Amino acid sequence: MMRRPRATTGKVVKYRDMDSDRSFSLTVSSDEDNEEWRPPEPKPKAPIKNAPAAGEKKAAAKRTAKPKEPKAPKEPKDPKPRAPRKPAAERKTRAPTMLKNSGTSAVAGRKRKKNDDVKNDDMAEEDKIENQTKCPEGEGAQESGQSNRMKEERVSFSVSEAHDTDRWADEGPSLSGFRLKKEEVKEENFTFDEPCLKKQKTSGACLGQPTALPLSEEQTLRNELNMDWDLTKLLSTLTCVEQWVCANIITLLREENTVPFMVRYRKEMINHMDADAVRDVLLVYEELCTLAKKTQSVIHTLKKDGVLTAELEQNLRHCRSADELDHVYSPYKKGSKLTKARRAKALGLEVPASALMDTPHTLDLREWVKPDTQGLSSVEEVARGVEHILADMIAKDPETLTYVKTLCENSFVTIQSSVSKTALKEKEQGTTVQSHQNPGAQRNKNIDKFHLYCDFTCNVQRIQPHQTLAINRGESLKILTVKVNFPDRVRSDFTRWCINNRWRPKTFARGELQALIRNAVEDSYKRLILPFLTRSYRIKLTVAAEKESIAMFVRNLRQLLLVCPVRGCVIMGVDPGFRNGCKLAILSPTGQILHTDIVYLHDSGQRREADKLRHLMIKYSVTRVALGNGTACRETESFFTDLISSRYFHPLDVSYCITNEAGASIYSVSPEAVKEMPDLDPNLRSAVSIGRRVQDPMAELVKIDPKHIGIGTYQHDVTAGALKAALDGVVQECVSFVGVDINMCSETLMRHVAGLNVGRARNIAEWREQNGPFINREQLKLVKGMGPKTYQQCAGFIRINPQTLHSAKSSPHPVPAVTVKPAAKRGKGKACVNIPTSFNPLDQTCIHPESYHVAQRFLSLIGGSADQIGSVGLQQCVENKVKTSSVEELARTVDTTPETLKLIIDGLTQPPGFDIRQNFGQADFKRGIVSMSDLRVGAVLTGRVENTALFGAFVDIGVGRSGLIHKSNITLDKVPVSQRRRSLALGPGERVEVRVLNVDLQRGRIGLDLIRVLE
Repeated sequence: MMRRPRATTGKVVKYRDMDSDRSFSLTVSSDEDNEEWRPPEPKPKAPIKNAPAAGEKKAAAKRTAKPKEPKAPKEPKDPKPRAPRKPAAERKTRAPTMLKNSGTSAVAGRKRKKNDDVKNDDMAEEDKIENQTKCPEGEGAQESGQSNRMKEERVSFSVSEAHDTDRWADEGPSLSGFRLKKEEVKEENFTFDEPCLKKQKTSGACLGQPTALPLSEEQTLRNELNMDWDLTKLLSTLTCVEQWVCANIITLLREENTVPFMVRYRKEMINHMDADAVRDVLLVYEELCTLAKKTQSVIHTLKKDGVLTAELEQNLRHCRSADELDHVYSPYKKGSKLTKARRAKALGLEVPASALMDTPHTLDLREWVKPDTQGLSSVEEVARGVEHILADMIAKDPETLTYVKTLCENSFVTIQSSVSKTALKEKEQGTTVQSHQNPGAQRNKNIDKFHLYCDFTCNVQRIQPHQTLAINRGESLKILTVKVNFPDRVRSDFTRWCINNRWRPKTFARGELQALIRNAVEDSYKRLILPFLTRSYRIKLTVAAEKESIAMFVRNLRQLLLVCPVRGCVIMGVDPGFRNGCKLAILSPTGQILHTDIVYLHDSGQRREADKLRHLMIKYSVTRVALGNGTACRETESFFTDLISSRYFHPLDVSYCITNEAGASIYSVSPEAVKEMPDLDPNLRSAVSIGRRVQDPMAELVKIDPKHIGIGTYQHDVTAGALKAALDGVVQECVSFVGVDINMCSETLMRHVAGLNVGRARNIAEWREQNGPFINREQLKLVKGMGPKTYQQCAGFIRINPQTLHSAKSSPHPVPAVTVKPAAKRGKGKACVNIPTSFNPLDQTCIHPESYHVAQRFLSLIGGSADQIGSVGLQQCVENKVKTSSVEELARTVDTTPETLKLIIDGLTQPPGFDIRQNFGQADFKRGIVSMSDLRVGAVLTGRVENTALFGAFVDIGVGRSGLIHKSNITLDKVPVSQRRRSLALGPGERVEVRVLNVDLQRGRIGLDLIRVLE
């Protein structure tokens, strides 16, 4: 039924007078104290509060943003480059009334808070951490938009400051002097506790890209979704990304483009967003598409059951999150008991309920009394049925839900956890029965782990992601009881607004009918709306926490994969052990297995084993030793240290490093390891994996499931599918941006290149075995399963290295002609493909084949040739040309975009064999150790970050235990400028200089202070 608009003269409610009777009503922050709230104005006056209207308003703003130039009123595409940024920032600050109503998906509208979670068994770590954090400020979603800056979200690695806007998708520039002449000064934005804005281009050059999808494609998409909202506008609202960028991303995704391809070769279309930001938009896009499919399924089910009405269908198509859809659909689910409202409607009381709102002066409840019918036998029962129907209408009214959510967003809503009755009962039973095998003992230990949350209360706007995940885990273990507390003022203000505004009868209503409406409002709030709000907050917090946890996984994995390889030396991998001995694997500089053995370094025959070790190291000229950090690591390290200090391996200068062996045992028994090393014992395979992790970390780590590598925290508390998709995405991203030498990389590494999969990688490897090395990229078209789209996605990330090509050609294996066999083999479309058989120098660069003609034009312009790629002479020619003309002018000359030209310049000037990982730290090799007991407060040490969490960074300082740098000690002045846009500004593998703050030998804890990040 249609309701008249609520009155615009709402009562002003100030938040200074918080309810003092609630035990958790703490002092509110100053911004909340001074904030004055009014009920939402009518929709025409505040269109930004409605998500779909936000996009429309934004478009209008862009058209009117530049009417200062009266000569060009009909050219809206000129101001487009700058216009999208400001509304996006303003929308971030003003909008989120409706944005936060979006439940699960709305959380994606905020950039990740740059924090992570505690480790799986790091509940004890929080003991000293939580006392320092104490719910740090989390109103970043409101504060981060107070300026119109577009935060350039950091990419995990930036090869050169000269091309900071291009980030590592360009594989790093080789000339530091190349710069766009028109650059904007990037504003410093260094926040630890605030969620950051989505990474958006600061230069505003959108190069005339469309602000919407083509009409035909937009209509097709709308027909596919069949929802009441516009996908592009809603996606823009939820992700805080410009609408034209969202439209382009949707187009690229529907064309089956991969994220690495978009980030590197379609920069102008995505406004220079980094891979993480594009992936966030992709996730929200997929959520909305899934929501649309689920909505269609629900509508079909309800129509089949005969309970679908026009009003219900409209409410379903209006839902913008899975939570809202579940709220509307839950009363009609099969198996759920009939709701009170549906029972009342079945008795025919919907008519008097409508009359109560529309014509109460004519309503007489006594007319509906039927003494012989249960539920209608008295006026009281009729009134109760009408109340239930009205309560159900109130709880499902979108405007009412928007209002109550707005009240909650501007109130002190808290989440509270306490020990459950079950846990308390088991704890009491465990204390009365003193037994070593008492089953309650384990539960008591678990309760001690959660002691920080046994009496925990925090504002929902300030709770940290790791706290949310810890509470959820405690609740799933039935140790904690969790509830969301709403101030009493929310209930009173909501009741008053409903009675006086939204649900006020159109005509005069008698006193008993007014009381009936009041009872319906109160019943709706307590029985229906309050549980819905509780679920919404819990789901919203959980989704946000999971995204933070996954984001930390992604950041940590990316930095591990990009650790610089140790090349040019023979390495011995050691898998330490006591009873079963230490497994050794000696690897050549290229990773080939030279020798494997087992030595028993911790038995009585140590001298004999030491002689054997020296013989092997001198025979194979081993100068680097990689020790796994598992069992017997410290004892094995001490053994090697004693030998090194006594110059036992003279004349070799031997050093060692400790590497994380997480996942090595799992990999050693995997099908990939069996195929690669069929005749090797699984224990020796682990030693091989440990050694190769130092030689080429990325090539070895991609063989292992990312969740087994030992990064991040709370991996068992997040959605497995989302975690796997994110980690697989970052592996593909790193492998693609580093690039693979197609003639020497393994099949396992190849399958992670953008556009390739297991089957295509296998086909490439088989083609390489049958036909010899690839001479150029064009030959990829001859491989089975390599269609135009696949070739487009992967070609730019595949390299043809002339050195490896020459060595492969000079190998004793015959190289048959590639022009005959593929043609005969491929009878369907492949035989007619004209493939050149000569080497193209551009195939060793990051330049995509689709831009080869542009690269040739540019070389002609500067007077160079492709044979000079990477030479000093060509670099000088390019530098001189860029000095005389800007990149934009040169791009217009060669008929391309500045982004493509910059990529071409990088590809032409980078030296042969350039690797973006060479600017990142290698493993730390050392010759001696210290113990934890040798540490003294105030000592200054250097170490390497092992892992990061929401509350700080764990650093290996070489004493067997990692120390913790709390996030409060990671401040702006201690980190390089290039890292000030990241969460903790630290990540795995980074070298740091630290000062010892405290040492707890009993608990094995070391507190550190960050002095500086070592370059």
